[in-house]
Amino acid sequence: MSNPKIILLLGGGGREHTFAWKLSLDPGCTQLFIAPGNAGTAECGVNVPISATDFPAIRAFVLENNVGTVIVGPEEPLVRGIVDYFLNDPDLRDIGVIGPSAAGAQLEGSKAFAKKFMERHGIPTARYREVTTVEDGEDFLKTLSPPFVLKADGLAAGKGVLILDNRAEALDALRTMLAGQFGEASRRVVIEEFLSGIEFSVFVLTDGKTFKILPEAKDYKRVGEGDTGPNTGGMGAVSPVPFVTPELWEKVETRIIRPTVQGLSAENMDYKGFVFFGLINVGGNPFVIEYNCRMGDPETEAVLPRLKNNLSDLFRDLLGGQLNRTQIEIIPETAATIMLTAGGYPGDYRKGDPIQIQDKEEDSLYLHAGTTIRDGQLVTNGGRVLAITSFGNSPADAVAKSLQAVERVHFEGKYFRRDIGRDL
Repeated sequence: MSNPKIILLLGGGGREHTFAWKLSLDPGCTQLFIAPGNAGTAECGVNVPISATDFPAIRAFVLENNVGTVIVGPEEPLVRGIVDYFLNDPDLRDIGVIGPSAAGAQLEGSKAFAKKFMERHGIPTARYREVTTVEDGEDFLKTLSPPFVLKADGLAAGKGVLILDNRAEALDALRTMLAGQFGEASRRVVIEEFLSGIEFSVFVLTDGKTFKILPEAKDYKRVGEGDTGPNTGGMGAVSPVPFVTPELWEKVETRIIRPTVQGLSAENMDYKGFVFFGLINVGGNPFVIEYNCRMGDPETEAVLPRLKNNLSDLFRDLLGGQLNRTQIEIIPETAATIMLTAGGYPGDYRKGDPIQIQDKEEDSLYLHAGTTIRDGQLVTNGGRVLAITSFGNSPADAVAKSLQAVERVHFEGKYFRRDIGRDL
């Protein structure tokens, strides 16, 4: 007999350690499993050596361990249809899964699908064209002024977006993408008009009809200080975002969040989970850059620590059709996250380097991303290794505390940005 207080969390990055940390403090979670997890999640629950996309193995584990709630952290299992897999299996049908169906996950799984969805529902976004040939792309590029934005249609681990200042370079990049630079993900490319403004991220929890807004954040994708160098999965985040005024919030809710959720409902999409809105503020007006069908990373590491609510309560109301009765409670202080990466990231990087953490700062969270235990030693196991989150009375104060905590962590090639939040 499944028990909703026995929870399986899928994934193994910084986002999942943050969820695991939050659930470990939650009286509504009596037992927590993480598949596959990392060295940090192992301190919050029991790691299970199962891939987040191995649906038959997940099925067997869930049934053997009376799991009643499954939280899907990363996007790939959602795009591959794990929610549908549960709903279509009589033995799994009654288990609560936090995440959208494969149809809903197309908001992230296909940039072209997302743009058409926005068009259908009048949601502000950049002018675009989806292309499968260089010739079609060249025609559209001629109508745009630089810089030029090229996006792989499918999932590309956060690296499928290129911004180029030169039309000839953009054409060369398009040719490379369509030839399979990002595998099947870039056999179709979305070319977009460049929007000039400042980006921020908004998160909602929705049952496909109603929604609750979580704290917003600003993340920093470029590897180099001053937002230079190639895009990464994210080098840090700050929440809340000072420039998101009540006036801007009102526009976000009325022009973007409400039409999105109404669109999910109108198109009968089974959607019980998170929507991540990647937004840009253009002269006081918000536009959608992208949707994600799960929480962001590293934004989760700054957003969830500010949430007073127990996740188990939110998920119970979400799955029970009672999200309307939920009141979101937020800690007012600023949270700032700094990501420590392996040398060379986002290119080739080493794994297996020993990590030493000496005298942790008591008021900071050390959230593991790419870590594992090897022969009893904590070692690096990914490009993004650890996220450090601290609270402060301002972005500068919170970042200063996280930078202090960063100095307690040592591993070969450690790299991080010192300028997170400096633009706020």
